[in-house]
Amino acid sequence: MTLALAPRRTVLADFVPGALVRDLTLVVAGAAFTGLAAQVALPIPGSPVPLTGQTFAALLVGASLGWQRGATSMLLYLIAGVAGVPWFQGGSSGVPVSLGYVVGFVFAGALVGYLAGRGGDRTPLRTIGTMALGNLAIYSVGVPWLMAAAGMSFGKALAVGVLPFLIGDALKVALAAGVLPGAWALVRRR
Repeated sequence: MTLALAPRRTVLADFVPGALVRDLTLVVAGAAFTGLAAQVALPIPGSPVPLTGQTFAALLVGASLGWQRGATSMLLYLIAGVAGVPWFQGGSSGVPVSLGYVVGFVFAGALVGYLAGRGGDRTPLRTIGTMALGNLAIYSVGVPWLMAAAGMSFGKALAVGVLPFLIGDALKVALAAGVLPGAWALVRRR
């Protein structure tokens, strides 16, 4: 079975005029938005990884900016945070045990942006699929990193680094399924 995707279309960011300045501004703004969303951090008992808004922001940035700008924005977020900008969860910086999830944001930004560029954010159902795949990309890097950084088994890393977040992820995906197609409806009215 093959996944039939629509040909490359624009993403929401393509409607902002001025190519180079626009792209630089959007990349920085996407990283800053993710940093702001990371300040919403709720500790999860028994887990070294808090529940934050940064996952939602990373996926939204990827979908809105497209794969190149989305991945670049998340790479900027990652590099700046490791370099000392206090915008990881709860105002931290450096290399936390949860940094693998942030590395996963780069891949998720690219994947979600790619899918959005092919219509993966135009309807609620397609947005749900796109965001679910983005979350899988984040977990595929975050869980092995957590295993290595915290010396956990795979089962333990799943128990503390994935399972407590699934309900929150489902809510974030549902929110994105309303926000992104809604934004496209507004753009089409112009």
